[in-house]
Amino acid sequence: MNLTQAVKQRAHELGFDLAGIAPVGPSPDLALYRAWLDAGRAGEMGYLARHLPLKQDPRHLLPDARAIILVGLNYARYLDQRLLTDPGRGRISLYALGRDYHKIMRKALIELDRWLAAQTGRASRGRAFVDTAPVLERSWASRAGLGFIGKNACLIHPDQGSFFFLGGLLVPEALTPDPPPRRTQTPGRNDHVWRFADGRTGTCGGCTRCLAACPTGALIAPRQLDARLCISYLTIEQRGPIPRALRPRLGNWIFGCDLCQEVCPWNRRARPAAHPQLQPHPDRIAPPLLDLLALDEAAFRERFAGSPVMRAKWEGLMRNVCVAAGNWGDPAAADALESHLWRSPLLVAEHAAWALARLRGEAGARALERAWNELRDPARRELIGRALDTGARPNA
Repeated sequence: MNLTQAVKQRAHELGFDLAGIAPVGPSPDLALYRAWLDAGRAGEMGYLARHLPLKQDPRHLLPDARAIILVGLNYARYLDQRLLTDPGRGRISLYALGRDYHKIMRKALIELDRWLAAQTGRASRGRAFVDTAPVLERSWASRAGLGFIGKNACLIHPDQGSFFFLGGLLVPEALTPDPPPRRTQTPGRNDHVWRFADGRTGTCGGCTRCLAACPTGALIAPRQLDARLCISYLTIEQRGPIPRALRPRLGNWIFGCDLCQEVCPWNRRARPAAHPQLQPHPDRIAPPLLDLLALDEAAFRERFAGSPVMRAKWEGLMRNVCVAAGNWGDPAAADALESHLWRSPLLVAEHAAWALARLRGEAGARALERAWNELRDPARRELIGRALDTGARPNA
């Protein structure tokens, strides 16, 4: 077994489901990425543009790098659809149901680097990355033969689908690269076909299920995502108010979204994640909205400790839960929403007021009117007045 084969075997022993090698050089798809940024589709994620110079070539991160080891960690799982589609429960993206994958993958990648250094005798360290470093992981993973880019803008493995975390390791060793899939256009077909070195093929063909499934129209064209419309962006990355026109389209999603992957035919082949730390925590599988509305900051930290949900922080998650409660429309949420209207930060209070205006019956309207009559805080009165003026209640 040569060194490259041994590296891949060790990566699998460390828990990774996919492993491939790419040669270091200028980043693939950089022009497309730059155009995406120039079009403003990154929204508030200004750090993406700030990192652009570093993303041009991985050697900016490790000058003596000669190879990139790309890895994939499966997080697919099958859950009770009755829970997920219950509007009184909040949906959390599959990837956030277990432990934070950044720590899991980074630890394994550092161990892989130590093992490789021991094999070659080098004293320097490689550079591990797990979607927080300025590296275009998806493009590099495709270059390393791990999959093709689907119309949902995700990397799709022909045998295992798209429910994968991606990461990598820059190393100074000259490992043998894997050939990337060749993209060809078949006459009479309206999509490309990617052909892998081992004979596998991958294509979206005429399928547009992902584009049709996106409630907000974030997939504006095949392989083109406008993050400003994406539910994952709106519930995680956006720190301010969620645009009012988009709130009804979020349904009961409170952290992330999986819809464009759930409908993808390639994911019918996905096997459930085997990694023990990625198994779903029972408190995170579609928790009742009323339970979530009752969480204070301390209870939030306790419930979601070690989870990617912590990225939203208490204020962001509670904003999202208020939106989901408004889409649910059940008057059972009135008391909890009213409490946020009075006591929570203005970001949460504004979304609580919007949700109260959408509740069935009169409970929400009465709560808004009571707050309007008794509160003297000008900022809160303004957001309550807006809800009373524009809060048409479609479920009434």
